[in-house]
Amino acid sequence: MSSHATAPVDPNNVVLWDYEDHGHDFIGTRSIGFWLYMMSDAMIFAGLFAAHGVYVHNFAGSFTANEVIHPINALWPTLFIFTSVLIYGFGMVALKKGSRSGVINALLLSFILGVGFLLMEYREFSELAAMGAVPQVSGFLSDFWVIVLTHAAHVFFGLIWMAVMIVQIMTNGFTQNNVYRLINLKLFWHFQAIIWVCVFTFVYLMGGI
Repeated sequence: MSSHATAPVDPNNVVLWDYEDHGHDFIGTRSIGFWLYMMSDAMIFAGLFAAHGVYVHNFAGSFTANEVIHPINALWPTLFIFTSVLIYGFGMVALKKGSRSGVINALLLSFILGVGFLLMEYREFSELAAMGAVPQVSGFLSDFWVIVLTHAAHVFFGLIWMAVMIVQIMTNGFTQNNVYRLINLKLFWHFQAIIWVCVFTFVYLMGGI
């Protein structure tokens, strides 16, 4: 316990309220607004997972889950998205140190890994389309395509955001706008990894058993 906590206090001179307006913190205010968006996004995925619980056994006499879902193949995109998030975290460490090159390099590596994730998703769904396992065949396949591709769409827009941030940091450096955008992108990118954990667990692992 610090010496300030045990020091005697004069009750007549204690200030309990701060009557001056110090304004709102710019970055904190923008981050709270983005958290509200993230909550709405979480509700969308919650609805998709609830629908998955309903449609997971509706094969309509066509492809079953273990015929189209391969958990081992899904390990590679899992590795890519997790490594991308880890490297983005290194970029935030570089941001604290004020290293522009460190942030740009981390964003570039995260971007490349994110592109690799999407390419693997593209290959998987191209193979499904080639074998005729398309969304209109059954309720299960409709749900499978929607839930995985909705997550892929989020990753795609995250990559666009990342590319824009690389250009903005290269041209303008660590301005207040760029810093809060990097923080919000960190929230968004980590959220995609969390959602992918749910997709991998409830869709790939449970469906492939």
